[in-house]
Amino acid sequence: MNWIKETAKGVILPVRAVPRAAKNEIQGVHGDALKIRLQAPPVEGKANAALIRFLSDVLDISRAQLSIASGETGRNKSVLITGLSKTDLIKKLGLSG
Repeated sequence: MNWIKETAKGVILPVRAVPRAAKNEIQGVHGDALKIRLQAPPVEGKANAALIRFLSDVLDISRAQLSIASGETGRNKSVLITGLSKTDLIKKLGLSG
């Protein structure tokens, strides 16, 4: 999982967002990113807000600990997660490595 980076600010999680899906779900690893399907449409920040809500629920952390570090208008995003180690993040996401 060397594509998940630990920085001084927190952990950077690369995400490939797929808007307008049937349900919110983690689809798995897609190259060097976590592929997440979201029901929200990609307009007016709705998919970004849905992504933050979904990850907050999955990781059992507050939304304030999550922010879009880059890629706000694209499908490839970097999510900054504070207050969680890379090891804990990998465990909570159920990823091996």
